[in-house]
Amino acid sequence: MVTSGSQGRARDRAVQSVDRAVSVLQILAVRGSCGVTEIAAELGVHKTTVFRLLATLEARGLVEQGAGRGRYRIGHPLTELAAAAVAKTTDLFLVSRSVCQELARSAGDTVNVSVREGRDVVTVGQVAGEAAIASVDWVGRRCPLHATAAGKIFLAHPAPDRHGRLPGELSNGEGLERYTPHTITGQEHLAADLAAVRERGYAVSFEEHEIGLVSLAAPVHALDDTVVAAVTLSGPAFRIHKDTVPALAGQLLAAAKRISWRRGQVKRG
Repeated sequence: MVTSGSQGRARDRAVQSVDRAVSVLQILAVRGSCGVTEIAAELGVHKTTVFRLLATLEARGLVEQGAGRGRYRIGHPLTELAAAAVAKTTDLFLVSRSVCQELARSAGDTVNVSVREGRDVVTVGQVAGEAAIASVDWVGRRCPLHATAAGKIFLAHPAPDRHGRLPGELSNGEGLERYTPHTITGQEHLAADLAAVRERGYAVSFEEHEIGLVSLAAPVHALDDTVVAAVTLSGPAFRIHKDTVPALAGQLLAAAKRISWRRGQVKRG
């Protein structure tokens, strides 16, 4: 007799297998060609598990072995599928919208998705939470990197071509612009704040851009682990403060991780 418990466990195993199969494809997309041992080490699973996944994917043409047996690469049918879908998946906010809506509902405040454009951060999408007092439309607005939580994410995780040029590149030797009494304008202070961002995984702006506004931000990673966007949770200082930040940050980090997976980051484990 098959019990509901055994059916549930079977479903869980099936979902885990699909999840891992996607991760295998992502690893091959990044590295180009890999053996079973390399993939198993990257995912942190047994080689037997990876071999079974590869065998199934190969049977469907989604992966193939090159001239040297035992080395796998993305199969041609998968590249055709990707090419057909690329026009539908390039919009960052479309990819992340449902996750942002869930976060806005659970946290009650406004959720934004932002990208870096030069010396500014630009909001490309927004979802207002039910607890928001007033829904200010941030979409398309340019904001300073050093005074916003989203901006600090990009400063803490600079693109490879910007390595070693931060935070000094923002000031041109004239000091960082002050927007409120809480804005960080000192280079050493900002450098310490960015180090804290990297350590805890998220950034905070306590009324540094606008009085009364507090925002948290977490990074969105691409397939190669570079930071391509920031997801932020913003609200009034009486609701988002030192006592509420830890719980809200946990929700935000979980949402950012889900968006990153949708953007192609490898899901390990």
